[in-house]
Amino acid sequence: MMTKQIGRVATLTLLLFGVLFVNLNLIALVQSETLSSHPANRRLLVREYAIERGSIVVGEEAIARSIETEGDLEHLREYPGGALYGHITGYYSFILGRSGLEAALNEQLIGQPLEVLAQNLGDLLFAPDQAGNTVELTIDPRAQQAAADALEGRVGAVVALDPTTGAVLASYANPSFDPGPLSTHNASAIREAWEPLIDSDERPLVNRAIAETYPPGSTFKLITAAAALEHDRSPETAFPDEGVYDVPQTESDIGNFGGGKCGEGETISLADAMRVSCNTVFARLGVELGADRLIDMAERFGFNRAPPYELDVANSGIPKEMDEPSAAQSAIGQRDVRATPMQMAIVAAAMANGGRLVEPHLVRAIRDPSGSLVRETAPSLWDEGRFDGQVVSETIAAQLRDMMIDVVADGTGRNARIDGVTVGGKTGTAQTGGAPTVWFVGFADQQVAVAVVLPSAGDDDTGGQVAAPIARAVMEAALGR
Repeated sequence: MMTKQIGRVATLTLLLFGVLFVNLNLIALVQSETLSSHPANRRLLVREYAIERGSIVVGEEAIARSIETEGDLEHLREYPGGALYGHITGYYSFILGRSGLEAALNEQLIGQPLEVLAQNLGDLLFAPDQAGNTVELTIDPRAQQAAADALEGRVGAVVALDPTTGAVLASYANPSFDPGPLSTHNASAIREAWEPLIDSDERPLVNRAIAETYPPGSTFKLITAAAALEHDRSPETAFPDEGVYDVPQTESDIGNFGGGKCGEGETISLADAMRVSCNTVFARLGVELGADRLIDMAERFGFNRAPPYELDVANSGIPKEMDEPSAAQSAIGQRDVRATPMQMAIVAAAMANGGRLVEPHLVRAIRDPSGSLVRETAPSLWDEGRFDGQVVSETIAAQLRDMMIDVVADGTGRNARIDGVTVGGKTGTAQTGGAPTVWFVGFADQQVAVAVVLPSAGDDDTGGQVAAPIARAVMEAALGR
């Protein structure tokens, strides 16, 4: 009896040793690469901090750079740009990890892939002067500062693009944060800086320029108009000028902002309806065109898909199926339609650029420590699957562009005017039950396209009153005014 028990114990012991042997070999042979490159691995962290991480540069100035320090972590990350570029650079923290471009471009900034870094401890120990690559951004520091100054005291975001290249000239969300205190080598100081950021009701860590979507309101009428022009309408097409549009299948009818009709006659043209932002005309168009055409045009402009970009951009969305009341409300940018400022800047850029949808990009070039060019970003159309980068014809784009110019010259966008500059735009004021979300999207001289959103404006604020002046300030800065 005793001999059988000893045998069972011996068998169980051998089995456990076998399991342990297999597990150790699994870790050593199969999972070693994953574990060695895991951000939480302390040894890898020390190795990575031994590298002089490349700078992130705007113009001639570094907005993120590394300096030598004493201790296990040989380099400290500094952010001379502070909160002005906080959402772009992100932080590089031994406690919190990485965010922003520090995360997205980590391999370029350290000069090699993490798995290579993990496998070359000897090289690292004998090459203390090893440095990463410098990342040069497309940001125009004057436009970025103008966006921050114009948004001071307001929750909101601005994105400005070069319409012909897709280069991001400004991307700023307020409130922002300074990544410096999150990137020190003092753990308690990092936690002290972190807690008020995550506890704040204003959520300063959220990059509202790309990470949140909002009802676009009347700025979406640009897309509705594009669908109309492609389907047998023209800027001169006349529509009934009504104070209220009787929406089919519902008692929830749609009226104009402020009540009343949009013009002085019985009818109003599509161009004039755009100029004064006439809800009843565009709600009618949503029903007449039908949901499928409205959805198709929105998706061609980039809705329901994420733009190719160095940082993650939230999907701007329009429902895939809509009944007639939903189509009427969606055609004026309400109901379930949502857009990021980045998306609406892309739309404005396409209007200024002959109907061509360009890929937005933040990185102009990457250079190695000697200054030699590693990579340069070339302008590219946003072609993807069934979607062509030429969203609408040049003829339709020119018609839309002219209508946007009228909006600024003699319509709801007057506050975006710049003397001696051709400015086009579209205002938006979305009523969502609480504080209105107000917008301005537009372009100046086909050199800059901009989108401004203020998601918690005052009850009496409109896009023309408060968003258009912000857009004007950013466009003026981008034009060197």
